[in-house]
Amino acid sequence: MENNYEQIAQDMQAVIHQMKIDDIEENPDSEFELFNCSACAKDEALAGSIQYSNYRLCNNCVLMYELSLKLGKVKNIDEFMQKMEDNRLSNICDFIKKDSLGEKN
Repeated sequence: MENNYEQIAQDMQAVIHQMKIDDIEENPDSEFELFNCSACAKDEALAGSIQYSNYRLCNNCVLMYELSLKLGKVKNIDEFMQKMEDNRLSNICDFIKKDSLGEKN
């Protein structure tokens, strides 16, 4: 069964990566336009991101969400966002720490 999961992950990764490439081909600036991902709280490229309901997810989080859906780990975007909360808060705290250190220098 694990091999099946690996194949699903590889196939999904290829599709999600191609979305990013397509976005860049359509709008080259999208590779450099940043937004704050609703799931991981990182500033990421607009290219390859997707808006789900009230949330915009970066390309990496799109992959995690779509895999989570496919593997039955979550039922919807709200459930995914709840599962990502610890990760999101950790990234926000890291940002604050780095920002605080930058102000002291």
